[in-house]
Amino acid sequence: MDEKREIWLDWLRVTACFMVMVVHSTEPFYLGGDGSLIQNSTDAFWASFCDCLVRCCVPLFVVASAYLQFPIKYSTGEFFKRRAVRILIPFVFWTVVYALVWGQPVQNFKDLLLNFNYAAGHLWFVYMILGLYLLMPLLSPWAHRVGKKELLFYIAVCTFTSFIPLIRDWAAGGDLAVTYGPAGLPRQALFPLWGEASWNGYGVFYYMSGFIGYMLFGLYLKRFVADLSWKKTLAISVPSFLAGFGIAFGGFLRRVYASCGGKFPAAGGVDQAVWWETTWCNDTIGVVLMTIALVLLFRKIKADGGFYRRIVLPVSKASYGMYLCHMLVLLYVSGYVREWLCPDSLGFWTTPVAIFLSAIASYILVAIASVLLQRIPKAGKWLIG
Repeated sequence: MDEKREIWLDWLRVTACFMVMVVHSTEPFYLGGDGSLIQNSTDAFWASFCDCLVRCCVPLFVVASAYLQFPIKYSTGEFFKRRAVRILIPFVFWTVVYALVWGQPVQNFKDLLLNFNYAAGHLWFVYMILGLYLLMPLLSPWAHRVGKKELLFYIAVCTFTSFIPLIRDWAAGGDLAVTYGPAGLPRQALFPLWGEASWNGYGVFYYMSGFIGYMLFGLYLKRFVADLSWKKTLAISVPSFLAGFGIAFGGFLRRVYASCGGKFPAAGGVDQAVWWETTWCNDTIGVVLMTIALVLLFRKIKADGGFYRRIVLPVSKASYGMYLCHMLVLLYVSGYVREWLCPDSLGFWTTPVAIFLSAIASYILVAIASVLLQRIPKAGKWLIG
């Protein structure tokens, strides 16, 4: 085994990939109808609980990528070449697959000139990570020489921006104001803060918000954080995760009950689902706290025995391909599981059983398929990365 391999990152990737499937197995319990639909209070509780429990899955991938890639170790050209083979080519392949099998292929290919296929909404992740890769060569000279205090300052600024979605909601009085973007897709209007206005979206924190904070956290972890003891790790991770989970979980439920007045079913357009998800967003403080907690916990994992070599390592190597293709399997598995269980067949526990059974079955099927595809001589790396 390569002594330089970061074992804990393999465990993190295989877990984050499962967490993604839990997120998507949860969606049928609050999305539906015209966009948002929660049938009863039980579904509201479990949709919030299960989704919030795993909401930091995408930030975990970003921290892992930054930890390994930033600052870059090659020339800019070599870095982009390696990332194209690993990220871009498999993405193009699966984008074409989704365009052919879901919706209207001709319209799908036209839409791809401007954005991803909305039927395969999880592909937004690739656009985001490619944006970070464009920044890495630019910031790498600074990342090589930055001191601990200076880096902490920028991480603190990024952390502050994770409060901005909540500040916007508070400043707007919680009203669900809606604007319509491309193709008439609704989105919540943003209350302008600190330099923003109806004619200017570039406020003071514009360039420091989003996923760049996770990239800087990955750098800080690699450069300045030693191997913490279990006592110190738990002292940081447990309260951080509980606080982050509480913010995300409570925020979702509060918005659901505010929109329906405590009477179910709670239904509305996509804009309402977007508003419900305010405290779930990847750039909000609750998700930030949960990400920090889990990264520190995963960093303690040293297990590299037989299970790691035979199961965890090959699945980790195929995890990107699993992310790309999993919706082709999960959509049908989730539908079958929900039909098989029938509404309320297990009472209060029907919803979580359906969510985790769908995620587990999908994960196993997709992992097997992705590992096998990756082993196809020459073609495997183009399909799975």
